[in-house]
Amino acid sequence: MGNIMDFLRANWMHVAPILAAGAFGIVIFLERFKAIVLTYPLWNSHKFFDKIRDQVMADRVAEAIAYCDKHRKTMVAVVVREGLLRAHQPESMIEDGLQLAISEAHLKVQRRTSYLSLIANVATLLGLLGTIVGLIQAFEAVGNAAPQQKAALLAAGISTSMNATMLGLVVAIPAMVAFSFLMNRTNQLNSQMEQAAVRTMDLIKQRYYAAETGRADLKVARTGTGG
Repeated sequence: MGNIMDFLRANWMHVAPILAAGAFGIVIFLERFKAIVLTYPLWNSHKFFDKIRDQVMADRVAEAIAYCDKHRKTMVAVVVREGLLRAHQPESMIEDGLQLAISEAHLKVQRRTSYLSLIANVATLLGLLGTIVGLIQAFEAVGNAAPQQKAALLAAGISTSMNATMLGLVVAIPAMVAFSFLMNRTNQLNSQMEQAAVRTMDLIKQRYYAAETGRADLKVARTGTGG
């Protein structure tokens, strides 16, 4: 532990960018974790869609939209709401609205996550840079040192270089793990939104055909009564 602290103090110019990248990565991960894992997903989707289905099939679309507003922080509710707002429009316009809502939601969900991959790469390269600089300094010191000091100086220089590599990897590896985890949850959330769009379109079609069937039955009933 003492050697690490000595390395940090003696090589602050090399260490500071790596530590800054690590701190930046922690902030991004915490913000994205809160959004992607805790805020954006719809945890009880079956209950949500059962409620939406009952309201839409009962021709209470305004109530369904209000129910979506109660879950407005979740991406699924945002997509469903956009479809319901266009429920009275032609099918092509409903589909366009759903696609726009999905595209906007995708951008919101994927925002800033890619920085973690960038941080992992930059931290690795900064560690490698510190290693190269440390080796150069070590060989220069050895070249100008007394013979009896060369071994000790070379060992100290190599130790410093390896510490730089280690520090870069200490930042890069967690950043890549965090990036992979968040991307996996992002893909799940994207699939959930796309499925929600399909289910919304299906509900709107069912509502339309149910209304058409009801009007046709009423017309037949009136015709039969008139006959």
